[in-house]
Amino acid sequence: MTDSRILAEKIAQAAYEKKGRDIVFLYLRQISLITDYFLLVTGNSNTQVKAIADNIIKELKEDGINPSSKEGYKDGQWILLDYGSVVVHIFLEDQRRFYDLERLWGDADTDYFNVE
Repeated sequence: MTDSRILAEKIAQAAYEKKGRDIVFLYLRQISLITDYFLLVTGNSNTQVKAIADNIIKELKEDGINPSSKEGYKDGQWILLDYGSVVVHIFLEDQRRFYDLERLWGDADTDYFNVE
């Protein structure tokens, strides 16, 4: 397992701890220079979307890992956390459907977070 996949799994677990759902990994390394993974997560409310982001930031900070950027936190409809090799997108359901990154990046290998 690559370091970026390990990071993506840790982020997914932190999202799941705050009841993030429909957690999907899009593996972009073969098709884009942007990042290795997009991690997509859905929350039920602005408050939950923010709580998911907060938990991811807290859990990774404990390992000395901080996002290089954080976008959309104020509105809480779509929060982006950039961890370099993993870019996290935390959406409200309507926003996720509207932007449909799974379709936009349809050439990417897709994997789903499984709780162990």
